[in-house]
Amino acid sequence: MYTTYGRPEPLDWLVLAPHPDDAEIGAGGTLLRLSRAGKATGILELTQGEGGTQGDPETREAECVTAAGILGLRWRGQLGLPDGGLSDTPDQARALAFALRYVRPRVLVVPHSRDRHPDHFGAYHLSKRAVHLASLAKADVPGSPHKVSRVLMYQGNADIAANVLVDVEAVLPEWERAIAAHVSQFSGAAISETVAPDVIERRRARLMYWGTLGRRRYCEGFESDEPMLLEPEGL
Repeated sequence: MYTTYGRPEPLDWLVLAPHPDDAEIGAGGTLLRLSRAGKATGILELTQGEGGTQGDPETREAECVTAAGILGLRWRGQLGLPDGGLSDTPDQARALAFALRYVRPRVLVVPHSRDRHPDHFGAYHLSKRAVHLASLAKADVPGSPHKVSRVLMYQGNADIAANVLVDVEAVLPEWERAIAAHVSQFSGAAISETVAPDVIERRRARLMYWGTLGRRRYCEGFESDEPMLLEPEGL
C-alpha cells in the first residue's frame, strides 16, 4: 500500500474503491459534504484498474489525485491488489486490514455485494473479513487493533435498498467535476467493461430518485445491513 494524495491520519470516513473512479461515482457527493463540514475523509483504491481497456495505471493515478483535490480529501491511497482478482483471501484481507489500522476510519463505505462486476462483490466480502481482522489483537497484521464503528454500502452496477440518504444538492457541480476528472474513462466511445460516458446523467437521475424518497431534490443513497440508532434530539 502507498499514499497517492495527502497524508495518513485517522479518518472519519473511508471509501473503498475496487477501481479508480468507483468512489467518486458512488459516494462523491457525501465525501464533499463531509469535507465541507470539516470531517477527515479518504479513498482507498484496491486496484490500479490496470485491466481496463482505457487508460493506464499512471494516467489513472494522476486522475485520482486531481479528483482528490476537488473532493477535499485528507488522504488517498492505493492497495495494489490485482484488477479482476479481488476476493476474500487471507493475504488480501491482511493487506486491507493493515490499511484500516493505518488510517483508522470511523465509518467504512464499501461496494454493495449485489453487483455484476466480480471485483465489486469481491471487494464487499474482502472488506468484511478485513474489518474483523483489523479489530483482533492477535491477528497477524501490523499495527494496533482498530474497530470500525459502522459499515455502509454504496451502489455500483445494481439497484440497492438505500436506507441511509445524504442531501447532496449543494455539491452537485463539484461532484460532477470529480467524476469528470477521470478523463480516460468518461470520454470517447463507451466500451463494454467501462461505465458509459453518460455516467453523470444516469447517476444524477438516481440521485433525484433518492432525493424524492428523502424529500429533497438530490440525495446520495447507501445501504446499512445493521439498524441505525437515532437519538431523540436528532429526529
